[in-house]
Amino acid sequence: MSAAPVILGVSGASGAAIALRLAELLSAAAVPVELIVTRGAEQTLDEEVGPDALARLDGLATRRHAIDDLGATVASGSYPVAGMIVAPCSMRSLGAIANSLSDNLLVRAADVQLKERRRLVLIARESPLHLGHLRAMCAVTEMGAIVAPPSPAFYLKPATLDEIIDQIARRAADLLGLLPPMARQWNGDRPR
Repeated sequence: MSAAPVILGVSGASGAAIALRLAELLSAAAVPVELIVTRGAEQTLDEEVGPDALARLDGLATRRHAIDDLGATVASGSYPVAGMIVAPCSMRSLGAIANSLSDNLLVRAADVQLKERRRLVLIARESPLHLGHLRAMCAVTEMGAIVAPPSPAFYLKPATLDEIIDQIARRAADLLGLLPPMARQWNGDRPR
């Protein structure tokens, strides 16, 4: 029996490389990826990762759904998935999810995860935050989502940006609770 798919939503916030790394990790673990990419994310992938980033992401996905296809399988609670990660998650997407404004497939699929009581991990990407952002984060948390800003694990002493991206993506995958832990863990050792 094959693993249930994970929905990977990619919004237009900065941090597009996290989505690509997540897709690589899930694909390597034989987890099918149902991909949803906003128009803003297409631009951010191109600017931050490179002109081939979207094609690479598509190549790792089992299926890519059009952002305006509200009739897609992932728009229904009867379609079995193991959960959803939105990485990165813009404040526009987070606010729409918090208010159940299902005007595109990414927001609708996230809304379905909440109503079906499935895991929804939002890699919320903004700084600094104003009260509206914080209230939206509170609202989605109260509904059952996990808000996980892409905070670097500095205690692991990352030497490169790729190491930071990898750890954030692995931590996000771990939050789904589907696979054995992928992220490097704090071992408690302190320098003397």
